Amino acid sequence: MAEVFQGIWVVAYRELLRFFAERARMFSSIFMPLIFLVIFGAGFSRIVGSLAAGIDFIQFVYPGIIALTVLQSSVFSGLSVVWDREFGFLKEILVAPLGRSGIVLGKAAGAAVIALMQGLILLILAPILGIALTLLNVLSLIPVIILISISLSGLGVLIASRMRSQQGFQIIMQIVIFPLMFLSGVFFPVDNVPVWMQIISKINPVTYGVDAIRQIVLGESLASMPGMMGQNASPLGVTVFGHTMTVVQDMLVVVGIGIIFLALAIFSFSRQE
Repeated sequence: MAEVFQGIWVVAYRELLRFFAERARMFSSIFMPLIFLVIFGAGFSRIVGSLAAGIDFIQFVYPGIIALTVLQSSVFSGLSVVWDREFGFLKEILVAPLGRSGIVLGKAAGAAVIALMQGLILLILAPILGIALTLLNVLSLIPVIILISISLSGLGVLIASRMRSQQGFQIIMQIVIFPLMFLSGVFFPVDNVPVWMQIISKINPVTYGVDAIRQIVLGESLASMPGMMGQNASPLGVTVFGHTMTVVQDMLVVVGIGIIFLALAIFSFSRQE
């Protein structure tokens, strides 16, 4: 057991060192979400107006941008797997006494720490956007961001385990990320779209991560909306079979799907030679 945790720590520490060594990656991981926030938030805020009482479009999009940052950091954690394969370092990792599960969980742990740091940086913008965050809000977001990141990193590592080039991985991940992003409720309430889009959105695991972060960030605003009295129902929430999801229920879905992703990634690595 000690060897497993040691292997996880070694791989995670290496992921952090690589992230801090790549300044372009550090800059782009923060800059791209800010572009989305400015363009979609400021650009559409006057057109869309308020989505609900006390919540304008920028405030609605902001929690989704945090989730988007976590998504990008998590799924692109698999890029290091492809890089290691191209330069022959992956073979050294696979023959080391780390265990295949330790490799996958180490990648996921490293991605979670990076995603958490990026998410906390974005929280600095909250007062500027008119969002009042308490210490309890921030402390509640920490485990949510970590669980979302670990779950989604399993998807990135799973795809990376079958790729042979960085270029191919990046193309595939762009194809994967954009549907996950735009069909997760980042830019619109998923219950206010056509039925076919609702179905796709509600089988998207990112949807529940976005909803959990939004409920925590906009908790008091959502609680004051009409329809919340005794039913925990919000016009901006995610409804499944007539039931509006809570933060705990959202995270149970994310963790459940994440376990599947991680298990498949470990299985895929177990077949690597």
